[in-house]
Amino acid sequence: MGEVVLHENGLAASLRQMVAALDAERQALAAMNIDALVLATGDKQRLCAALEGHAANDVDAECRGLLEAARHQNEVNRKVRNLLAANVAARLDALTRSPGLYTGPRARTA
Repeated sequence: MGEVVLHENGLAASLRQMVAALDAERQALAAMNIDALVLATGDKQRLCAALEGHAANDVDAECRGLLEAARHQNEVNRKVRNLLAANVAARLDALTRSPGLYTGPRARTA
């Protein structure tokens, strides 16, 4: 029995790859694997460039679902990154016994 090859929407293919890259990023964050994180970041940047070439009228029902999945996974990954950064900041503060020593500069209020 022969294999059927479907010519798929280029946008859908790019979005599937983006969802996969975001999943790889999540796994790298969970494992704290910097090499895998760098690879996932490169994949995301490459895919963002590919997605820029698509027009809004290319978005069909399948693409809307993939877009929503990518948005959701990106938000989950952002929260994980922020939690990891907060954990590191708390540990650094505990080591130095100087809360806020490693936080970014705050705007002065007059």
